[in-house]
Amino acid sequence: MVVAVDAMGGDNAPGIEVEGSVAAARQWQIPIVLVGDSVRIEEELKKYTLDGLDISVRHASEVVGMHDSASDAVRKKKDSSIRVAFNLVKNEEAHAVVSAGNSGATMAAGMFVLGRIKGIDRPAIATIMPSLKDNTLVLDVGGNVDCKPQHLAQFALMGEVYARHILGKPAPRVGLLSNGEEESKGNELTRDAHRLLKGTRSSYVGYIEGRDVFNGSVDVVVCDGFVGNVVLKLSEGLADAIGTMLKKEIGSRFLAKIGYLLARPAFQAFKKKVDYAEYGGAPLLGIGGTGVICHGGSSSKAIQNAIFQARESVAREINNALVAQLGKSALERESLQVAEKADPACAEVEPAKGVGG
Repeated sequence: MVVAVDAMGGDNAPGIEVEGSVAAARQWQIPIVLVGDSVRIEEELKKYTLDGLDISVRHASEVVGMHDSASDAVRKKKDSSIRVAFNLVKNEEAHAVVSAGNSGATMAAGMFVLGRIKGIDRPAIATIMPSLKDNTLVLDVGGNVDCKPQHLAQFALMGEVYARHILGKPAPRVGLLSNGEEESKGNELTRDAHRLLKGTRSSYVGYIEGRDVFNGSVDVVVCDGFVGNVVLKLSEGLADAIGTMLKKEIGSRFLAKIGYLLARPAFQAFKKKVDYAEYGGAPLLGIGGTGVICHGGSSSKAIQNAIFQARESVAREINNALVAQLGKSALERESLQVAEKADPACAEVEPAKGVGG
């Protein structure tokens, strides 16, 4: 199982990508193809002992910048590292892509090169966030800022499948992010999506509020990409601010310093739980292959964990599970439509629980 890494995407490329890739290859024996400027990549690789590691380099002459538009990146930069990486998957030379580059361009390249899973209109970027009970999957966190109700319903289905197969949650609970739990709350998009999800997904528990992202009341949080990206950046900023404030308060008091020494293991465990590097990257769900998008400022540890995450998604056949669930949902909808035609009275009955959105 080969993972293609866009070695030119991150803020500190290619050094961080190479370091993370070497660590992943060494720890899990994952074959890796580093895609990008071969001269710069080979220079970085000289810093490491590569005996026994399956790491190769594929040259790409262009780089997609953080300020490039997604459409231009796909159409005009045909030899960009991110597009070449996805082409490796298309040509069956690799099985997954990891990139810390422009997330919009990564998503666009994934759709352009690999296409979308049939039944999914919009792929979504998902991210794993820590919660009081375990962790929570949030999607979309930036791929689609303007959504329709059916898109949110598809996000719910993809999130449910990912939570079951990757996060190990046998019966994931799905919530729709809104400004209140009452059915009268929300905007036109959330109200329409709420009605659609309520009638089509048995896993759907209804509206949730922002605080529910972290209290463990649901396993999957669904929202449009505009709201999701705000939630993601706010969470990252809050975690950093809490850490900085704790250091400041502890450093200003003698007794606090003593208390910190005693509680250091607890602080270290907390830091690890809120560190995005521990979760790797954000899976790109809905494309006809496997892609993981990392933070532009990712550390080598984040790249390393993202590579493992990509391998797990392929090994556990997430896309096959999505296709199977979409097929099951389509059959259930067809059965309901047949029943409605045979007996018009059935049209007034609420759709059976479990019918896919």
